[in-house]
Amino acid sequence: MKNLRNVLFLFTFLLFSGFSLAEPVNINTADATTLAASIKGVGTKKAVAIIAYREEYGPFKSVTDLAQVRGIGLRTIEKNLQNLSVGEDDLK
Repeated sequence: MKNLRNVLFLFTFLLFSGFSLAEPVNINTADATTLAASIKGVGTKKAVAIIAYREEYGPFKSVTDLAQVRGIGLRTIEKNLQNLSVGEDDLK
């Protein structure tokens, strides 16, 4: 019974703590809906701007390149750094 209580506590903690086991979102391949849902501080309008930027200038070489997108600041990148990726060749 004690083990079950510990498991339930851990599950509840992880569920409500904001802890995520999800893979980082690839900013070079994600669609606008995924970007808006996965990046704190980014809504649909900024997600569309991210896609427009990468279509015009090519794929992002690093996560910090997101700062080149109008409306995306370094603070937003810092808050989301662990949740962002540019692909398999990340050099984080």
